Amino acid sequence: MSYHSTETEIRIEKAAAHEVEERLGADAIFQAKHASDEEHKETILQAFKNNRKAVAWSVAISLSVVMEGYDTILMGNFFGFPEFQKKYGKDYGGDIGWQVSAPWQTGLNMASTCGAIIGALINGYVAGKVGYRWVMIYALAIMNAFIFVVFFASNAGVLVAGQVLVGLTWGVFATVGPAYASEVCPTNLRGYMTTYVNLCWAIGQFIAAGVLRACLQRTDEWAFRIPFAIQWVWPLPIMILCWFAPESPYFLIRKDRIEEARVSIRRLGGNKTDEQINSTLAMMFHTNKIESDLHSGTSYWDCFKGNDLRRTEIVCLTFMGQILSGSSFAYSPVYFFTTAGMSTDKAYDMNLGGTAIAFGGTCLSWFVLTYLGRRRIYLVGMSLLCILQLLIAILDAATSSSGGVWAQAALCIIWSFTYSVTVGPIAYCIVSETSSIRLRPLSVVLARNAYQLVNIVSQILQSYFMNPTAWNASGKTGFFWAGTAAMILTWAFFRLPECKGRTYEELDILFANKIKAREFKKTHVDAYAGAGQVSHEEHEATVKE
Repeated sequence: MSYHSTETEIRIEKAAAHEVEERLGADAIFQAKHASDEEHKETILQAFKNNRKAVAWSVAISLSVVMEGYDTILMGNFFGFPEFQKKYGKDYGGDIGWQVSAPWQTGLNMASTCGAIIGALINGYVAGKVGYRWVMIYALAIMNAFIFVVFFASNAGVLVAGQVLVGLTWGVFATVGPAYASEVCPTNLRGYMTTYVNLCWAIGQFIAAGVLRACLQRTDEWAFRIPFAIQWVWPLPIMILCWFAPESPYFLIRKDRIEEARVSIRRLGGNKTDEQINSTLAMMFHTNKIESDLHSGTSYWDCFKGNDLRRTEIVCLTFMGQILSGSSFAYSPVYFFTTAGMSTDKAYDMNLGGTAIAFGGTCLSWFVLTYLGRRRIYLVGMSLLCILQLLIAILDAATSSSGGVWAQAALCIIWSFTYSVTVGPIAYCIVSETSSIRLRPLSVVLARNAYQLVNIVSQILQSYFMNPTAWNASGKTGFFWAGTAAMILTWAFFRLPECKGRTYEELDILFANKIKAREFKKTHVDAYAGAGQVSHEEHEATVKE
């Protein structure tokens, strides 16, 4: 299996592009400009009204992320679950009691992450060949089978293997959702529908927290097997939705399936006229043509060449920031609360309330997104997360009283709310918008895998930081995560550009002209200057002004 585009493939693609341009007509460039202008003029309400079907299908495809959010919080909080500890841990006696050892905690935390890395890499290649719909359908069918391994796991080793297998599908869900949303929705709606992916994550976490709390009083193995079994609820309905969903028009254009792309745009566009559909098709084709002129291929290696190296850096570091802000610590609070002395019932009550607050925070992020740019939201959010981690650590170092534990618990919930308003959802938006159309499936995969690789290191460290049989650092772990958050904040200040309100054509030009991150917002771009060619002179003059 090759991941590199051959020179022959590139020549064939350019020849096909020329033929398609002729089929679109001589006025294609003017149609494309008209569609771009219309997108800029639309208000948010008009965009929702005119693209309500695109919104509905984006919502449907992103529902798969609910499963990932559910599973992620499930395993992290099982370590404070009495029946789970008895099944997969051992009795250390004294005040420690039953515990899953730090090495097994590490293995269980890392298992699905390792599977997700492999699954995402495969998805990046396959999605570029067969499209988003079929990748999702195959992944959901495979997941249905692999849940049996997790559900019937008789020991920790089998459970680790099951988590690896299930993780293969998480790698697909986490990358297809934001990529699909960013390609079927217009400029004004991209931010809302890509951040909706994080809302799905929050929904999954809220459901998991509720299920865990409901099963907490059981004294048999069904206490943790019921939460595993609930994962069978989602795959079949989502598979049916994916079967009927329209494919991304951008994918179809990349494959020279122009008439199918036209049909897809019609299905996504609601009541759009033939003229509007033709204009949108011309704009998408023009975007693809600009990128084909700037790039030499559509392989993983191309993500690290030329202008795309900078884009790859941005998407990877943005996603890595989600982990380096301290999410491994603050998003698995039950184990922290119980080891710090809080009762198990109270810890799970706090966790349920925290996930509900996180859900509300993600909804609030849509209002924030309307008035603030992506860059500002990310910078302010990372600053606040860094400060909150520092406060948690200082409290833990200053006092060990029950009041101190409750104060740290409150700060964890505030952290979760802040994350859900800022860094959590906005990262999906930034990653989806920054990657180029032609390399999007691969770029999103690389970003997600960068996230997962950092997550592996994070889970290893977190298991030892928190476990009373290992380093037993408890809340003082916040000192470490405050430091990593500060590093990401410094990077973002100098390297993270503002993409709000920019079409993909404009972003291609901004990156091609190597505009500095802090100048993205104020730089003027005309994607159609000179009959569709980049106007370097006008652009450079604007930058100097």
